[in-house]
Amino acid sequence: MAEGNRVTNEPASGRHARPEVLAPAGDMERLRMAVAYGADAVYLAGNQFGMRTFAGNFSPAELEEAVKLCAARGVLVNVTCNTMPRNGEVSRLPEWLEYLDSLRVNAVIVAEVGTLALAKRYAPHLDVHISTQASIVNFQCASAWYDLGAKRVILARELSLDEIREIRARTPMDLEIECFVHGAMCVSYSGRCLLSNYMTGRDSNRGACAQPCRYRYALVEEKRPGEYFPVCEDGENTYIMNSRDMCMIDHIPELIDAGVDSFKIEGRAKSAYYAAVITQAYRRAADAALAGVPLDGVWRDEVEHVSHRHYSTGFYFGQPGQYTEDSRYIRDWQVCALVESCGADGAAVLSLRNKFAVGDELELVGPGVRPTAFTVPDMTDGGGLPILEARKPEMKLRMRLPVPVPPLSLLRRRVQAQGAAQ
Repeated sequence: MAEGNRVTNEPASGRHARPEVLAPAGDMERLRMAVAYGADAVYLAGNQFGMRTFAGNFSPAELEEAVKLCAARGVLVNVTCNTMPRNGEVSRLPEWLEYLDSLRVNAVIVAEVGTLALAKRYAPHLDVHISTQASIVNFQCASAWYDLGAKRVILARELSLDEIREIRARTPMDLEIECFVHGAMCVSYSGRCLLSNYMTGRDSNRGACAQPCRYRYALVEEKRPGEYFPVCEDGENTYIMNSRDMCMIDHIPELIDAGVDSFKIEGRAKSAYYAAVITQAYRRAADAALAGVPLDGVWRDEVEHVSHRHYSTGFYFGQPGQYTEDSRYIRDWQVCALVESCGADGAAVLSLRNKFAVGDELELVGPGVRPTAFTVPDMTDGGGLPILEARKPEMKLRMRLPVPVPPLSLLRRRVQAQGAAQ
């Protein structure tokens, strides 16, 4: 290898004892779930300069609370500042960066060189991570960002595992590499899309993407308004932009061997349940890989328990291809209740999310808890009166669970496939 002082003959594997599981936190509820279910770090946005303006995001007061909560649990907080700010917005960046610096978050995630320069000046105590929006696809680009002061690069999702391995081998060893391992994939290169801008006026590169690539489309002839004709590829459905979701849970050992430092889970706009279940699945997968043992199938199966499109391994092992049987989401499971407290005997106080009744078959999942199926026993309402069915959203109820579990555990049930487009 001829990269001067960048040359290394060390294997990619073994650089770090424990790769980071990096979870999305769209709001405080989702942050609490991600932390409870095993995240080493979370990424989130304040109320400006984030790429998911339709997520709940964090007010200044909530951001301060989030930093304190994570610090108490040893969890790092990375704040997105990865929009492409226009002239009228960039003047607000110094004050925002100074504020983040005062909170002592771990890192700020940026997508362009101007924001990086401001971050180095106004947030000198923070690490700088370079967003996937920067489309980093080679070792020279990654090294250039390092020379400008970046601590970490978040590689483009279009890279193969072999390309990532080469980037790791030909960049400074203290430059961290972060890669997406799970979640939705954009139909445009590294998220640089203008479809939303044209169709809705919402700027996809300033956090307001309306996700028109997920719409269902039909053909309309201009002299026949109101008559819609499906655009078909297989005689039944249309898949113009039918991207599959990424799932790399079966390949964590290969990612570790390639030298990936941080496993990033997509989904700041997704549910708290998603943040909990997917974070725990990848926590278990990373721990199993480091221990040199196969992943227990029950944890592998957890990724099938959230709303998702049909999975692929992204571009890690070649082109993912389209799934052409349908363009719908798989939604086979529904959250029924959240555990607020639970005694050693399993006696629990729950908060209802979706109705269920005595005799229903449910599953219990929780932080560090192996999923457990059980039949709903006798239960009472908040006043202690027996009830056969819990129906009122967020009502309090009591029942004895099959095993004691920590707060933020969840009850869920299998539902008839809804198959709605999203």
